[in-house]
Amino acid sequence: MRIHKSITSSRVARAVERAFRSLDNPGFCIACGKSAHECEPDMRCGTCEHCGKPAVYGAEELLMQIR
Repeated sequence: MRIHKSITSSRVARAVERAFRSLDNPGFCIACGKSAHECEPDMRCGTCEHCGKPAVYGAEELLMQIR
């Protein structure tokens, strides 16, 4: 899987921690690197509202992919 260079393991880990402490459901587009909101933790290949590609992953799912 090719992941945008701006998506680092520490960035994703912070998003997962934020999700545990709030009602936020963060995710990331692995194509353009933008943050996505209201993602299920296990989301895969959701459509990015910024670039339109099916490359949005939930933060928890992405954390398992990049470690």
